[in-house]
Amino acid sequence: MKRFRNILFLADREDGITAGLERAVDLAGTNEARLTVMDVVPDVALSGYIKRTYDIDLDAQLKEQRLQSLESLTRQFTDQGVPVYTTVARGKSFLEVIRAVQRNGHDLVIKVAEHDPGQGMSLLGSNDMHLLRKCPCPVWVDRPGEKSAYRNILAAVDPFDDESGNLQRLILDLATSLAGRENASLEVIHTWELAGESMLTHGRGRISRIELELLRNATESRHKQALNELLKPYNLDTGRDNIYLVNGKAAESICRLTQHKDVDLIVMGTLGRAGISGLFIGNTAENVLRETHTAVLTAKPDGFITPVH
Repeated sequence: MKRFRNILFLADREDGITAGLERAVDLAGTNEARLTVMDVVPDVALSGYIKRTYDIDLDAQLKEQRLQSLESLTRQFTDQGVPVYTTVARGKSFLEVIRAVQRNGHDLVIKVAEHDPGQGMSLLGSNDMHLLRKCPCPVWVDRPGEKSAYRNILAAVDPFDDESGNLQRLILDLATSLAGRENASLEVIHTWELAGESMLTHGRGRISRIELELLRNATESRHKQALNELLKPYNLDTGRDNIYLVNGKAAESICRLTQHKDVDLIVMGTLGRAGISGLFIGNTAENVLRETHTAVLTAKPDGFITPVH
């Protein structure tokens, strides 16, 4: 599937990005897409003073130095005849990346996570989370130093998300096409819960065990039917052993399956029906992204408007 036409790779680390950049180059070649490698240098607090006193434009020198580093980083590809464009902006990283997406029409941002696995912290750093929350196009955050091919890809979907247009189809489009491209196995998960089950079991609205079981079965059946409808265009259904219809908390279930199946990449949406007004990320996605040490590819629905200008 040639979905991407204008890919942006953010090279905001000095190490651990080689495999991620190779993936971006391969993906650009497969999609016949334009590839731009970008970094952002921060503003220097004393640059104005240095320019006035010594007539040295430190900001410009730092940008030029970083641009030369990016050109060295991409030379192995350009020497092979692969067109890779390089650019350096100045300012705050996630802001300048989103502005570049808006200005140049990039349809995918790829970067390597800010933190290394095994450091006792979340894999994703502040810039990662800002991009996942606010970037209007899909954002792919890879693990540092990760191998160039994935083995297991997990798509997390919600067939009852009727507020996000084609987002669920986009998630499955991305996951199925990448699984085919990477020759990886594909897993799909959807979680469900019986609304008010705690009250129906133990609270003032308690009902009999038989009635409760009937409600649970009816709820599961409704979710199963909706999931099958969503999966039908992909020749998938809940009868297959790689499709998981799970009763439980969404974030916990996704993270548990990710560990159990040794998932290399989670594909999911970052806007949720249960999101709090004013946030740009759903509660489930927020919890998954803060807990996982797995690469993630996230998408937003058509019509999403970034708060960055």
